[in-house]
Amino acid sequence: MHNEHKMKLFACRNSRSFAEKVAKSLGIDLGQSDILTFSDGEFQPSFNESVRGATVFIVQSTFPPVDNLFELLLMIDAAKRASAYTVIAVMPYFGWARQDRKDKPRVSIGAKLVANILHAAGCDRVMTCDLHADQIQGFFDFPVDHIYASSVFLPHLREMNIENLAIAAPDMGGAKRANAYARYLQCPVIICHKSRERANVVGSITAIGDVAGKNVIIVDDMIDTAGTLTKAANVLKEMGALSVRACATHAVFSGNAYERIAESALEEVIVSDTIPLTEDPNKDTGKITVLSLADTFAKIIDKVYNYEPISNSFIN
Repeated sequence: MHNEHKMKLFACRNSRSFAEKVAKSLGIDLGQSDILTFSDGEFQPSFNESVRGATVFIVQSTFPPVDNLFELLLMIDAAKRASAYTVIAVMPYFGWARQDRKDKPRVSIGAKLVANILHAAGCDRVMTCDLHADQIQGFFDFPVDHIYASSVFLPHLREMNIENLAIAAPDMGGAKRANAYARYLQCPVIICHKSRERANVVGSITAIGDVAGKNVIIVDDMIDTAGTLTKAANVLKEMGALSVRACATHAVFSGNAYERIAESALEEVIVSDTIPLTEDPNKDTGKITVLSLADTFAKIIDKVYNYEPISNSFIN
């Protein structure tokens, strides 16, 4: 089916390398855009080619700083004001997603606020991957294409052909994801239970399940400070696991994450390229494997552009 509206793919600054891979996979050129930066740090994006009547995809992961989110919003606004037919935000990593409910009094629900701001900027659709909680999709008043990194991770894990495999969830919240992975790989599940002292600080961890003699893979949606992950890995190793690996979609890697991973019992950490990894050679632990989701996003972008169903593209 031919779409009368031309496809245009643009990138914001911090997701440019991912967008280039997506464009290559689609067999198109990345659109030309510029950013004018003022001396006080204010910036203004502009398109260097016509987007009138086009279906415009703008690629940007909204990891901190907040500039990444704001740059995306300005790009959406610019596209709308330049008469784009439809504007789709391609957000491989949807930031602020951990603020998805009021878990204590008088707090913001950041994920809902970001959904509202995207809508206000003129966004018509969002494409993202492994949201912190599936129900965040309900915060949007327009379509959300929720891609699962498992479509890339699971075939890779199966190819590794690990004996005595067990899948572990780092906390109770990850039980559903771990169960889906274990079902696909036909292996048992281990659930780690943690008590938090405060945000980003883990108290103690206990593991529920058969750990001894197993090669364990901990699955999660993101690794931030790697505190929970490395603590869980060390506990599993102490409980008799033969080896411990981790598989997580978003490599936020803030604070001492790299150092923690280097010093932990983790043998390998498999992540995707939704967030660019640091280029600091001193941070390279030799344990990190990156699988690209660019082809997966390209495939979904192509289907959305051509009004084709995407439901059969997912392994959930």
